Amino acid sequence: MENRHDVKKRKIRKVTPEEKLPFTEHLEELRWRLIIIIATITVWFGVCYTYSEDIMRFVQKPLNQKLIFISPTEAFFVNLKVAFFVAIFLSFPVIIYQLWAFVAPGLLEKEKKYTLPFVISATVCFVIGAAFSYFIVLPVGTKFLLSFAGSELKPMISVNNYISFVGRFMIGSGVIFEFPVVIFFLSKIGIATPEFLSQKRGYAILGIFILSAVLTPPDIFTMFIMAIPLLALYEISIIIA
Repeated sequence: MENRHDVKKRKIRKVTPEEKLPFTEHLEELRWRLIIIIATITVWFGVCYTYSEDIMRFVQKPLNQKLIFISPTEAFFVNLKVAFFVAIFLSFPVIIYQLWAFVAPGLLEKEKKYTLPFVISATVCFVIGAAFSYFIVLPVGTKFLLSFAGSELKPMISVNNYISFVGRFMIGSGVIFEFPVVIFFLSKIGIATPEFLSQKRGYAILGIFILSAVLTPPDIFTMFIMAIPLLALYEISIIIA
């Protein structure tokens, strides 16, 4: 049984009004934030669809060759897909803010002050990751893979397959580059420490190479191109934690 002295030493945290909300209220808040995200993506989708042909020309540059379509409806649906991927990309600041705003009520006041820096840094890292994949990994990776065709084979790449690959790859790369931002935030709330990250470096290296193998085209060369900056990001995360 605790004595009076032990009771006085306890740290009692006040329960905020947000924490008193029933589970259904949290679900309702989540629903509205998802509606905001979907509405933002929808608006950007309409804008991007208007410029889908220009976007297609931009996305096609890393491949540097003509694409084909193999069904009457493929070109139409590809324009929709291009608009959708770019809409997600442009909506990322809103997406990241809504996710932060949903978890913010459970944070301390000193942690809530990181809202603006978190949104800005997360957006910048996402753009850097997507740009890295577009300007470096995709051109090198596609050129390397197509070199295996030799003189006997002629590449005829479907526009639908190419857009799906590029869209998932760029968005995936952008999300991966969020790693330092996530680690910085986790360090501020006491979950991740430099010592912990250093001790788990071996597991992190293994995970990075597995993730790089999944995201990049199936060859060792492009896997290393993706893995090297991720390893650098992990070391940066240890420094800033």
